[in-house]
Amino acid sequence: MHPAPQTSKEDRSLGELLAELTQEVVTLVRQEIALARAEMNQKAAHIGKQVGLLAAGGALAYAGLLAIVAAVVILLDRAGLPLWLSALLVGIVITGIGGILVRNGLNALKRQDLAPRQTLESLKALKEDVQ
Repeated sequence: MHPAPQTSKEDRSLGELLAELTQEVVTLVRQEIALARAEMNQKAAHIGKQVGLLAAGGALAYAGLLAIVAAVVILLDRAGLPLWLSALLVGIVITGIGGILVRNGLNALKRQDLAPRQTLESLKALKEDVQ
């Protein structure tokens, strides 16, 4: 038996070309999905690390703040204010500062871009190439 003759690229049928195109598009889509996953994993890891640092820093700052609050209440008590009034005034000030910090933190998180930008740009370019 003789081996089947090899056809050149120019001699391939439309069906063969479409089959090859389909295979290449499937491969490209799989690569884009893998890129999107990698990009989202990278962003999630970065955000996770930042949240961990934020939590650790917050816990330490909270412990220090409690000591400072106690010292200010004692100081105001020694300055002549009743202990209950000293604690109330310090509590109001601390609550106001905490509210401002929480608002700023939430605004910063809302501005975080979680979209897989590289993948979106690549898919946009692919769409333009196909058209």
